[in-house]
Amino acid sequence: MHDRITPPKPLVREQLPQLNGSDRDLRIDACRGIALWWIFLDHIPNNIGSWLTLRNYGFSDAAEVFMFISGVTCALAYGRARRCEGWSSVIRRSLWRGWDIYAAFLVLTLACTIMVYLAGGDYLADESNTRILLEDPGAALARAAVLQYRPVNTDILPIFVIYHVLFAPLLWLLLRVPNVTLGASLLLYALVNVFGWTVPAWPNNVWFFNPLAWQLLTVLGAWWVIEGKRFRPWVTSRTALLLAVLYLVFSLVVTLSWRIKLLEPLVPQALAHLLFPLDKSNLGPLRLLHFFALAILAICFLPPNWRGLMTPVMRGAMRCGENSLPIYCLGVLLALASQVALLDISDGLAMQTALSLGGILLMILAAMLLNSIRAKTGRQPSWTRPTGPVTATLPNR
Repeated sequence: MHDRITPPKPLVREQLPQLNGSDRDLRIDACRGIALWWIFLDHIPNNIGSWLTLRNYGFSDAAEVFMFISGVTCALAYGRARRCEGWSSVIRRSLWRGWDIYAAFLVLTLACTIMVYLAGGDYLADESNTRILLEDPGAALARAAVLQYRPVNTDILPIFVIYHVLFAPLLWLLLRVPNVTLGASLLLYALVNVFGWTVPAWPNNVWFFNPLAWQLLTVLGAWWVIEGKRFRPWVTSRTALLLAVLYLVFSLVVTLSWRIKLLEPLVPQALAHLLFPLDKSNLGPLRLLHFFALAILAICFLPPNWRGLMTPVMRGAMRCGENSLPIYCLGVLLALASQVALLDISDGLAMQTALSLGGILLMILAAMLLNSIRAKTGRQPSWTRPTGPVTATLPNR
């Protein structure tokens, strides 16, 4: 228990950014909240609301944003816990958060299955990958308990369980050899894309988000918190900005040509067939580069004191971002309920629009309710709960 009383003197590389509940980078919550909205809209099949998301305008989508920001917030939260209470606190908090996500995943799995059963549609059971749970609940639940079975749209939660459980050793490595750790993560990512490595899954041995590939974005987010300040001049250079803009324009034209027939002549068929389909399961290189380009623009043009953060829309996004786990689970259920409504009531544009806007409003209201409950009980989100006097700084301020 010594490390909880007198934390060891930090290494030079252990000067992590600090934050508390009253002084934090609002961009983190806003970006995470918007990513949650986009994920909800994208989860509704054939939804006009998805045209408001990244998916139709480039090679990457909200999943990359969400995964990277999770790495950032983990480094900030567990880094502060290490300074204030030592490594035992980091291990305890990361394992407890992993358990929270694990429990939420199991509850969400049951909730999705019950909703599909009540809806009574064979098509919906197949689309949501819950038929096997309805027909063989014992085997499916056993596989879900070891994270090998996942209904559609719950795939990201098992990955976060794994990442949180392993984050303490990852943070230890990043504080001591950050660039070597990032290099090892990049190497693993490359090997996965070359040899197709994955971890066991059931029943078809496929992870929609291969954790061996997607770990790169979580590691990259944590690495940016620790080492980002040193590399910021390169990231914000005119050369990097120009390359990012050119790549974003290229991906925009290519992606729109896949969805709008009038734009097909703009992209040679040989190039279109070469690029499509994009490999999401293994975080294909084109998706990764697209996220890098978006990140460069965000770093260059979204300062911490951006006035847009004070608008009602951004405030709603921040409320959702502060409660990412329950709001994500709510979004999955709302998307499934919206799919039922589109199948059973109407799939017209008016219904799609109403379901999209209504779902986002419900997510905001739920987040505000959670914040209100937390305020009455004196609690704060686990990753920002202060344990001592600290000062907020981020490497890219």
